[in-house]
Amino acid sequence: MNQSYYNGFNSRKRKQEYKTDLPVMITPEVKEPGSILSSLSAYIFKPWHGFVILFFCMVSSSIAFGVDDNAKSSIAEVLWRWMPLLLKGFIFNIVISICAMAIGTAAGAALGLGQISLNKWVRRVSWFITQFFRNSPWLVLLFFAMFLLPFEINIGGLAIPLPDWVKAIIGLSLPVMANVSEIVRGAVVSLPSGQWEAAESLAYTRRQTLWLIILPQCVKRMLPPWMNLYAILTMATVLASIVGVSEVMTLTGQALAAEGGRTDLLAPFYSFVLLIFFMYCYPIARWTVRLEKKFSVIG
Repeated sequence: MNQSYYNGFNSRKRKQEYKTDLPVMITPEVKEPGSILSSLSAYIFKPWHGFVILFFCMVSSSIAFGVDDNAKSSIAEVLWRWMPLLLKGFIFNIVISICAMAIGTAAGAALGLGQISLNKWVRRVSWFITQFFRNSPWLVLLFFAMFLLPFEINIGGLAIPLPDWVKAIIGLSLPVMANVSEIVRGAVVSLPSGQWEAAESLAYTRRQTLWLIILPQCVKRMLPPWMNLYAILTMATVLASIVGVSEVMTLTGQALAAEGGRTDLLAPFYSFVLLIFFMYCYPIARWTVRLEKKFSVIG
């Protein structure tokens, strides 16, 4: 077999492999963790959605105003008059969400580390607590906190009152604790086992391995779901209105009652509440998507 025939045979073989293997060799798009949620978030949360909600608020207000021609004050005037009180109530919602998130994060981090403990009883108890509160309705936990916790705590003759908003914070922190526990456990387990083996080869104790090697790498994995959880918690703070906490929904009902029960005010007032929650949670959602793309881990 001469050299020219050999070269021609190799050339035809390479062309055939190129034609048949090229579609297989195309690198598929690598799906990042949470990419489905990220794509959905990128599709759902667009800047023009806020303007659409504002437009519907204005349209609903104008339609409701047209229904009641005998109203003494226009809807815009009434809403403007009650707006400072409603914003004050919304700030209280934010305070409740921040406090519940702080307590739940601290307790959940300890519970999540308990789930990966070497002690099987600590691991089982932590798993049971996590699953119990994670799969319990938030409203039921809130009712339990409101009615089972005492009105005051006596310590050495000193009476410390527990107002309703403190009980609401404790009740909302329980499901947050369980979800944070699962976030911490999942982040630690997602790290390659080589990290633990390398730390063990350097004679690191388990505590040193956790605090110096494992947990610092877990922060970027835990941050996006943690922010998603905070956004969900913020929107769930309106549940506190059912147990009598004076937050934005409670104040909205009181404002409507003070206006004589005008039905034309229902849509504008609740649309305003919807709008302020959207304006607060939307940047969190966009920031979460950005962090998911920045801290994405492939493989």
